[in-house]
Amino acid sequence: MRVKVYGIPNCDTVKRARAWLTGKGIEIDFHDYKTAGISRERISSWLNQTDWESLVNRRGLTWRKLPDASKAAIKDDASATDLMLEYPSVIKRPVLECGGKILVGFDAGSYAKLLQSR
Repeated sequence: MRVKVYGIPNCDTVKRARAWLTGKGIEIDFHDYKTAGISRERISSWLNQTDWESLVNRRGLTWRKLPDASKAAIKDDASATDLMLEYPSVIKRPVLECGGKILVGFDAGSYAKLLQSR
């Protein structure tokens, strides 16, 4: 089985997710969206499965460094998409794609459940 993981390689949560997946013998295609960027189409496909509040990491340093006016302007999918395109580091990590479905963040139980359904 092969999955795609989006994130930043030095993120501890991404490291845990990747280690868990490889420990289960699952092959990973890794996309570093900080260096390789992310497309509007990809974000849009994620927003078809989850809400923007789940994708925007409001606990991270990137979010905390944003001016208050920029934070307040994020009110819907369109404004959140623009923010994620401008600052890919604000996307919650990792985003796992498997069989047309996504999981945001890392939870071993959720990963196991999704992968069992494949």
